[in-house]
Amino acid sequence: MLPAPPADGRRAAVLGSPIAHSLSPVLHRAAYAELGLTEWTYGRFDVDEAALPGFFRDLGPEWAGLSLTMPLKRAVIPLLDSVSETAASVDAVNTVVFGADGRRTGDNTDIPGMVAALREHGAEKVESAAVLGAGATASSALAALARICVGEVAVYVRSAERAAEMRGWAERLDVDVRVADWADAAQALHAPLVVATTPAGTTDALAAAVPERPATLFDVLYEPWPTALAARWSAYGGAVVSGLDLLLHQAVLQVEQMTGRAPAPLAAMRTAGEHALANRT
Repeated sequence: MLPAPPADGRRAAVLGSPIAHSLSPVLHRAAYAELGLTEWTYGRFDVDEAALPGFFRDLGPEWAGLSLTMPLKRAVIPLLDSVSETAASVDAVNTVVFGADGRRTGDNTDIPGMVAALREHGAEKVESAAVLGAGATASSALAALARICVGEVAVYVRSAERAAEMRGWAERLDVDVRVADWADAAQALHAPLVVATTPAGTTDALAAAVPERPATLFDVLYEPWPTALAARWSAYGGAVVSGLDLLLHQAVLQVEQMTGRAPAPLAAMRTAGEHALANRT
């Protein structure tokens, strides 16, 4: 059962399973405070695919929007009235906005969030790029690279099945992709932009192979941080974009869509996120 709504204001929340680790409440609440939306609330609910339709049925008119994480980004699509082109391009919705007429619109802010995070660190256009991994985040990375990479993207994978999946995404997103074996992943580190999309610990062994003058690394993890790869990269003077950067920029876009207020307060949200992570460690 959902908690009672506030007397005034709107509601939003992040859904997923597991969800206890999510920083989204910290970021969105910081934005509400900075924007003066004192009656707005942002919660966290552990919801799996089976429970998602029931959760949607119980939502009242006070709801402004939802943030979605795994495993719900694809499962939510049949429950929506419309989906943005960006979300449809990767079959993944991480943002739902409820209109005044009750319509449920799905979007994906991960992709423009990646582009914005890279732009903030000076990576607006690159001649080529490399992606480490081939999971769900890798498809969003390819969609982001379609906007900023003018040449080949090398994707390093562990299996033939993953290789086939990435070739399919490349064709769908119109990205020039070369699939390579994970055994050769150290070669990826010489690219102008390296995007690491793998789980914690997966790239640790690559840290010793970081070149003396690395370019830009985008490591989508934010906890634990820094990863061994990011620490070595930074020590050698390379630019590092973190998973917190991604989380911040995609949350900024969510806040703007859900509240109708722009620009969202990136600096206040960043301070809140960094403080929360520091307290965890």
